[in-house]
Amino acid sequence: MIRQRVTVPSILERKSTHTTQAAAQRITMITAYDATFASIVDESGVDIILVGDSVGSVVQGVANTIPVTLEEMEYHVRLVARANPRALLVGDLPFGSYQVNSEQGVRSAIRLIKAGASAVKLEGGTNMFDTISAISRVDIPVMGHIGLTPQSYHRMGGHRVQGRADNREAGGRERLFEDAHSVEQAGAFAVVLEGIPRQLAQEITQKVSIPTIGIGAGPDCDGQVLVLHDILGLTTHELKFTKQFADIRTASIDACTSFVQEVRNGQWPDDAHSFH
Repeated sequence: MIRQRVTVPSILERKSTHTTQAAAQRITMITAYDATFASIVDESGVDIILVGDSVGSVVQGVANTIPVTLEEMEYHVRLVARANPRALLVGDLPFGSYQVNSEQGVRSAIRLIKAGASAVKLEGGTNMFDTISAISRVDIPVMGHIGLTPQSYHRMGGHRVQGRADNREAGGRERLFEDAHSVEQAGAFAVVLEGIPRQLAQEITQKVSIPTIGIGAGPDCDGQVLVLHDILGLTTHELKFTKQFADIRTASIDACTSFVQEVRNGQWPDDAHSFH
């Protein structure tokens, strides 16, 4: 039986405060960057597929997400959209595509929607209020992203946990409450909480009316997201807030090693796999 498509309204309905505790079902989100993996991810029944700018570090081999361009994000959104997933498809707005002003953000968001996304995600809280509002006003759903925001790599001095300092400075605990409230009031339909203490994520989740999706923010958010390559064990680095659910890297190396050996010793291709 073909499952129904996941929509922005159906995600909003999953906010834990909108349902009884027994009926609340946590939201799941996984990244994908091409049609093949998008198809696999969608078969799992995931709610949201994120075409993340993490493609920079995961696929392109760069140190962080900053070099990723809007054109590259359009390309990967288009590839994932070709898988025709039932999951909600969210495209990341990369660094430099929305920071200049709200008009730039609207234009960039339109490009990702035309490429096949159903919603866009951008990083920032209070400083992105006008941009989130402007994108929302043209009926493009926006997912916020606060806490450890990878595009703020240089300001943070690397990928560092946020929200531990009790102040209103960027990355401070009080500032993150303000950021979450701003994202909500600007019209976002959900917000990613990344790299913040569990208790803080729990408090933000309880205070905002939109779903929170955590990564490195503890189990008390309305949903969770992980990078596909971490789930499959394709990456070599291990982070505290990721989990390897399979070891596809080792299996892939073993398969390629077998191919190399069989070609070298004359086993492959055999007569059954040859034309006559």
